[in-house]
Amino acid sequence: MTTLSAHTAFSGHRLLAAGALADVALAVKRAMAAGDAAILVYEDRSGRQVDLNLSGDDASVAERHRAPAETDSASPAEPAPRGRGRPRLGVVAREVTLLPRHWDWLAAQPGGASVALRKLVEQARRGNEAQERRRACQEAAYHFMSSMAGNLPGFEEATRALYADDRERYARLVADWPQDVRDYAMKLAWPAADEAAAG
Repeated sequence: MTTLSAHTAFSGHRLLAAGALADVALAVKRAMAAGDAAILVYEDRSGRQVDLNLSGDDASVAERHRAPAETDSASPAEPAPRGRGRPRLGVVAREVTLLPRHWDWLAAQPGGASVALRKLVEQARRGNEAQERRRACQEAAYHFMSSMAGNLPGFEEATRALYADDRERYARLVADWPQDVRDYAMKLAWPAADEAAAG
């Protein structure tokens, strides 16, 4: 698996199903009908546990858990005709408090204060993207680990290694965990490394 699926279900410490939520929901429904009651489902992006509504037949379960894009693909809505004037940019006006020297600097920038502030914000966002992605991966792995592996040996030390971004130490600490739990936690924590290894 080179990229994370939308959702992943575990039966105890064994991976039951992974993929689109509708497919995972059907797999969970069938497993529960076969007598498997210890099933947990996680959203891959956040690592958080999700609850499913499995009432009704397979078609209604699949429809209920299908992504909106899958259900609305039959006929895309016609875009409204564009009116006259400048296109709406979604700009929101809010108050900003700065020192006089900051206002002087902004006023001297090409395009004025608003353009300069937007450029500064975009530059900061681009500069922090990798850090934000790393933090989101750590949080997702932590949420999953807390739910599924909180009682497994080395959990606390593995959590420290996760937040220290020490993949090698983390791998050593979770080596004795059940394979599916260990593999999924690693994929949540370091998805880019797993994609590179697979590619």
